[in-house]
Amino acid sequence: MDTPPLISAVYAAPLGLLAVGLGVRIALLRVRLRVGMGDGGKPELARAIRVHANLLESAPIALVLLLIAEATAALGPTALHCSGAALVAGRLLHAFGLGRHAGASPGRFTGMVLSWGATLLLAVAVAARALR
Repeated sequence: MDTPPLISAVYAAPLGLLAVGLGVRIALLRVRLRVGMGDGGKPELARAIRVHANLLESAPIALVLLLIAEATAALGPTALHCSGAALVAGRLLHAFGLGRHAGASPGRFTGMVLSWGATLLLAVAVAARALR
């Protein structure tokens, strides 16, 4: 790489901060609810754990794809920024939607669509670039 992957960094940073924030939320809930391991049968803690886990299950692969797409010029800067912004917005919406409601919610649905859409676009672009 001739230049550092600055576009990827713009979107990795807020996702890293979100991961830490959601982890801190779990730690504070554990103290308040006096649960050292697992969810202690507490729905609020179980949901917080799930929100954090969902981010950690989906964001890393999207960020790797974003970095590869940037490094290989699989997408131009505008498409990279749109993908990164959709990913961050999607993860935020999903975290807030799932964090407030255990069931379906507009934030959860929209967040999932944005996140999966960005990941799919990036995966296709990286695959197409690799096959060229």
